[in-house]
Amino acid sequence: MAESFTIVNDRVARKRKKSFKETLREILVVQKLRSPAGMMMFIGCAIIMGYGVASGGATFGGIVVAICVAVPLIYGVVAYPKFGTVVLLLMAYFLFQLGRIGVPGPLGTVMDALQLLLLLALLVNQRREDNWALFKGPISVMILLWVAYNIIEVANPTAASRLAWVYTVRSVAILQFSYFIFLYNVRTIEFVRFLFKLWLGLAFIGALWAYKQEYIGFSDSEMAFLNTPDLIALLFINGHWRKYSIFSDPVAFSYNMVMPCILCICIIFGQFKAWKKGVAAFMILFCFVAMLYSGTRGANVLLPAALFMFAILNYNKKVLIFSCIAAFFFIVLINFPTGNQTIVRFQSAFRPNNDDSYNVRKKNQKRIQPYILGHPMGGGLGSVGEWGKKFAPGSYLGNFAPDSGYMRVAVEDGYLGLILFCTMMFVMMKTGINNFYLIKDPELKSYCLAATLIVFTYNVANFPQEALVQFPSNILFYLFCALMVITKRLDDEKQLREAQSKQLIEAAV
Repeated sequence: MAESFTIVNDRVARKRKKSFKETLREILVVQKLRSPAGMMMFIGCAIIMGYGVASGGATFGGIVVAICVAVPLIYGVVAYPKFGTVVLLLMAYFLFQLGRIGVPGPLGTVMDALQLLLLLALLVNQRREDNWALFKGPISVMILLWVAYNIIEVANPTAASRLAWVYTVRSVAILQFSYFIFLYNVRTIEFVRFLFKLWLGLAFIGALWAYKQEYIGFSDSEMAFLNTPDLIALLFINGHWRKYSIFSDPVAFSYNMVMPCILCICIIFGQFKAWKKGVAAFMILFCFVAMLYSGTRGANVLLPAALFMFAILNYNKKVLIFSCIAAFFFIVLINFPTGNQTIVRFQSAFRPNNDDSYNVRKKNQKRIQPYILGHPMGGGLGSVGEWGKKFAPGSYLGNFAPDSGYMRVAVEDGYLGLILFCTMMFVMMKTGINNFYLIKDPELKSYCLAATLIVFTYNVANFPQEALVQFPSNILFYLFCALMVITKRLDDEKQLREAQSKQLIEAAV
């Protein structure tokens, strides 16, 4: 009886009509097109491709290739958040270099789409898990408030252009939400280690490319990029080109050389293997020298500032000795007489009052202060800089160059926005410092310290330049903000597991 019932079930299963997905999988994966249906599909694709190329030429072929690459990539980003996170970091690093070598298309829009896909995947997963604690932490609340304030700026009565707001708020809002993307997707210490290794590898490539530009020269595509009067005046100083590596400009390049040095300092003083500390020491020297090739004065003060904060947070005898040696090295380097233009430009960063460009910036900022005090919500997003020139060329702010991230916030968002922005940065730093002292695991403690110091250094960098608006710095900043929270979360999970294991052992005894 049971045997007859099984035979009937098998017949029913064989007769059951397969779904389209199952049929397609059998043809493509199981049979690998070695069937009549597979051959028909293959012939149909060949006919379509032949007709398309004959009619549309290389354009049609390019579209087909793009679709073949884009569809699996989009699926991978949405279905596998870790993969999407890695793709986001890689794109942020190589975005400008891809444009210089001739990759077509609006790459900035591609970055926005990539972040939106990751955010969509996050929201879908959050709805399924029904756990919204991700948005309740102090940093999360401040980021949401800052995004909301910038959205309200559309109603700013003094804004010269609403279209400028449309272009600007897109980057502000999407970039801010990348914090939640990292906070959700980075869930294990193994992935944290991988991200740091990936970042150091990318930094090494960036530094190596700068050495290539310094000692071999610029490529044809790079020289084509530099061949404009404005860029020549900005980057060709005293007969020497400022280097920008694979980044958008020398400022972004220099900042992305300083930040890996901070991580490597934390590795050297952390509980890591000797060979890792040796690699970290090499990376510090390699990236620091590359940073000097950028000729960016503002970057020269960042490492001393980071070391100062490092000594305060991680004070002990070993750190004190290292800090004294580092301070002596910088004092010698600052005052050492030399004719090398790279070192001369480095030294000038510590004598700002003797720098004409710094004095011009001070005058511009002093001139704009009455406007800031008279406009609580500022002049609206995109009212200054390049967007101001494009959308409001005749306005009072149209030709104002902020030359500072804080100054841009003060002018565009007003003193109310500046207060909110500074409060957000304070909450970020407070959270990182508190978590650093609360974390017990030595490795996670070092990672939290590195993230906190990098966030602090980006804030220092945001004063002389706009440090948080350009790729990859804007993405990395929110990655490290998230890592300050992630490391504490991972440490709590580890301490809980150890406590539960201890209880089980005691119960067994």
